[in-house]
Amino acid sequence: LLSEKKKSAPFWTFEYYQRFFDIETHHVKERILGSMVPWPGKNFIQVYLRKNPDLYGPFWICTTLVFAIAISGNISNFLQHFGNPSYKYTPDFGKVSIAATAIFSYAWLVPLGLWGLLLWRNNKIMNLVSYSFMEIVCAYGYSLSVYIPAVVLWILPYEWLMWLSIAVAVCLSGSVLVMTFWPALRDDHPKVIIATVSAIVLLNGLLAVGCKIYFFSNPGRSSEHSSPSATEAIKVTSP
Repeated sequence: LLSEKKKSAPFWTFEYYQRFFDIETHHVKERILGSMVPWPGKNFIQVYLRKNPDLYGPFWICTTLVFAIAISGNISNFLQHFGNPSYKYTPDFGKVSIAATAIFSYAWLVPLGLWGLLLWRNNKIMNLVSYSFMEIVCAYGYSLSVYIPAVVLWILPYEWLMWLSIAVAVCLSGSVLVMTFWPALRDDHPKVIIATVSAIVLLNGLLAVGCKIYFFSNPGRSSEHSSPSATEAIKVTSP
């Protein structure tokens, strides 16, 4: 009995994913703080994951970010029209599903593409540094934690504060990702390194800018300015 090895469960069973949710609370806190504070020469996967990636933290970070974007967007829309007697506030619950699609697609599809690229390039250059798909997903999931306080700041009606928080969040999150995957890229061709690093930073920034433009824009102002002319046109054409 002692010589028997425990067989690993197939990936389509719940037992396979159960080990990715077996993590202590203080480990999640350490990984969140580590994803927010990039230190030079500090690899997030090697320092914090230690071959033990989890999906618990990334799942709740993505879920919290989804609701933070949806709720903050509705509050921001309400504050922008506050005091306007002709405006009737109606919460847009569709923002939750749109935000969930954007956040979870980024947290899964981008790591999938990066994992495939690193796997292909490692076979080309025989790099000794390699990451599993779950490690990349875990790193990307925790890298989104810095956007949660940034999204809350977007409630305030200050355009400069929104863009400043976006710049800070993109720099912190992007720096953690670049330093994490740099050991797997540094021995590759310079063009591949530049293209991969640029794609990591660019996709990270596009997610933040896209969420800001879509969920925190103010299209109501243009309709408010055009409403008087529309009303006058109705009066002129009416008998």
